[in-house]
Amino acid sequence: MNSIRTCFGLLFVALTISLVGAEDVEEKHGFQAEVSKMLDIIINALYTNRNIFLREVISNASDALDKIRFLYLTKPQEPTNKDGEAPKMDIRIRVDKENRLLTISDGGVGMKKEDLINHLGSLGSSGTKNFVEKMKESNDANLIGQFGVGFYSVFLVADEVKVASKNDESDKQWVWKSKAEGDFFIYEDPRGNTLGRGTEIELLVKKDAEEYLDTDNLKEIVTKYSEFIQFPIYLQTSKTEKVPVEKSEDAEEEEKKEETEEGEDAEVKDEDEEAKEPEMEEVTTYEWNLVNENKPIWQRKGDDITEDEYSSFYKAISKDYQDPLYKTHFSAEGEVEFKSILYIPGRMKQQQFDQKQEGEKNIRLYVRRVFITDDFKDLLPRYLSFIQGVVDSDDLPLNVSRELLQESRILKIIKKKLIRKALAMMKDLAEEDEEDEDKKDDEESEDAEKKEEKEEEEEEKAADKKEKKEKKYPKFWEEFGRNIRLGLIEDGTNRSRLTKLLRYKTSKSEGEWASLDDYVDRMAEGQKEIYFMVGESVEKIRERPACEDAEKRGLEVIFMTDAIDEYVVGHLTDYSGHKLANLAKETPKFGDDDDAKAKKIDEKRKEVYQPLVDWFKDLLGERVTKVVLTKRKTDSPMVVSSPQHGLTANMARIMQGQALGEKAMYGANDVKKILELNHLNPIVDEINKRIKADKDDAQAKDTAEILFEMASIQGGFEMDDQKSLNSRLERMLKTGLDLEASAGMVEEEEYEIEEDDEVADDEAAGEEAAADETEAADESTQEEL
Repeated sequence: MNSIRTCFGLLFVALTISLVGAEDVEEKHGFQAEVSKMLDIIINALYTNRNIFLREVISNASDALDKIRFLYLTKPQEPTNKDGEAPKMDIRIRVDKENRLLTISDGGVGMKKEDLINHLGSLGSSGTKNFVEKMKESNDANLIGQFGVGFYSVFLVADEVKVASKNDESDKQWVWKSKAEGDFFIYEDPRGNTLGRGTEIELLVKKDAEEYLDTDNLKEIVTKYSEFIQFPIYLQTSKTEKVPVEKSEDAEEEEKKEETEEGEDAEVKDEDEEAKEPEMEEVTTYEWNLVNENKPIWQRKGDDITEDEYSSFYKAISKDYQDPLYKTHFSAEGEVEFKSILYIPGRMKQQQFDQKQEGEKNIRLYVRRVFITDDFKDLLPRYLSFIQGVVDSDDLPLNVSRELLQESRILKIIKKKLIRKALAMMKDLAEEDEEDEDKKDDEESEDAEKKEEKEEEEEEKAADKKEKKEKKYPKFWEEFGRNIRLGLIEDGTNRSRLTKLLRYKTSKSEGEWASLDDYVDRMAEGQKEIYFMVGESVEKIRERPACEDAEKRGLEVIFMTDAIDEYVVGHLTDYSGHKLANLAKETPKFGDDDDAKAKKIDEKRKEVYQPLVDWFKDLLGERVTKVVLTKRKTDSPMVVSSPQHGLTANMARIMQGQALGEKAMYGANDVKKILELNHLNPIVDEINKRIKADKDDAQAKDTAEILFEMASIQGGFEMDDQKSLNSRLERMLKTGLDLEASAGMVEEEEYEIEEDDEVADDEAAGEEAAADETEAADESTQEEL
């Protein structure tokens, strides 16, 4: 009896061991470095975007694959799992929705028991970090890892985490398990050697994170963050469809037997019954799909990449359907090394300068092909926010969250180099256009010498025109010229570089965009200043007397037609040794009145016309700062300009139009005006004669007031008093028509109107009809009574 009990006891123990397995002998360990507190910091503060857990796990898997590839260069092995299958050099992701499990596995280097304890039990430790320290002499040891911190981001989405791992140096496959509650467990994997080599991470997904069990969502996250990982990433997808039920041989024989027994009855069956549909069942099939099909072209040499590949890559990262206007592909070396491709889009996005818009996600930052973020608002300044591209650095620190890279000193160096490269790209774009133009001019010159007949000459010119390469920089300037001007205002460090990128139309450029260098090359002999005017349009600028004066002197004028140009000239005071002079301000110096004789003539002129100047000053009072005789070559009676250090009329208009600008702050009377009298104009000369005879001449005063208001309007100033101007104009018109200035409105005549016969007949007929209606109503009332 005792022997029977002993046998049953041994059998119970064996069954218990077989059912519970190795997990009964799992070892419990406590986390180091106050892990409970650190996990709370990591989960709730360090990472603000839960999607990054997948990026971290895939990054670690890539490190492990890199590591084993490096080790096998000197000590190759051929491990297999218990089924005889060799591990693959890839990363695989699969989902079990019913059990809320997400599994990520790789065929990398794997970990031994002590590795799991050391690397996953202490937040400061990292297998990759230790590996790099041992292999500093080898360039292939550049691994992204820092497993000790990034790994724990899995607890953002998981209630429990299991890590199964197999290393070539260990005969057993070990499991690390934790719920992030201050301890973890280590035990031998009861499944045996299922991996052969590598690591498998199994996450029990939280109920509020079930979107990470959706394969479409996982594919989107992997594509965003890990698209350019050098190892293949496969995602398991499922498909359910209906298929005919496969019957066994015994079932088929049984059906045949039944049909035979039915005999003749089977012959009279309906055709519909004979065509009975086969029995169907739902079958779910699984397949592995490659997610990261695109390759990082910035890692390749530029000579090996076609223009179509560059364009396709640009469209992929920018979501733009047009080809880029220009690009640059470079590797930065020195204190910080990184590779980058920058693009200039073909067009500017809408609301580019809208302050309410979120930061433009224009630069994608990678670290060894692992996507970090595209939300660095300070990686490029605001004025370069239209630039698209990628940056891949090997030098960025990744011992903590990728989101803390904003404070990295290395990132600041990268930013500085990116700005320089972006500006150099724009300079190259402009120089390419200039080289094409010079080449075309040389070819035309050589062809002209060889041409003998006029007909052949015209044909070749037509062919040249047809084959002429379209210039790109004018298109760039029309789209992004405002960005360059904004940069000139905000970026003092690169102001000289940005100034060379400026383009404007001028009075001698024949409608083409010209640089400041082009202007300087065309400057007249003895010209010391660069002349410009700012206005709403080229046409309106040309109408002004100041522009008329410069063109009569043979001087080139730069036309600035954007509101931001008023601010640009405030920061750009000179170029190439020449000061910029605004023709809208007080009479500029043209260098033709520096000799002694001209000065004496000027003094004599002032003496002669001083009474006229004083009379205008007394008439206009505080509406003008001062009155002078103009030196401008213009036919206009007078010119109203601004003081050298005061607001121009155009600047005042811009300020009034701003959202926070108050009209009262920059009203018409607040903008200082200088009146420049043209003493050679016949109207001004007539006024001068009249006031010599009578200073209170009413017509002289009205004429002077009207001329002043007209000159103010022509100079871009607002009118002081519209009603007074209208009254003066009316008086002038009356005088011109020999009417009294005080003539009032004439009295309206009394008109006698004779009634027409047809109208009288119609009125009579209407009266009769009304009488009939009244009579009928009366009769109806009587009948009712």
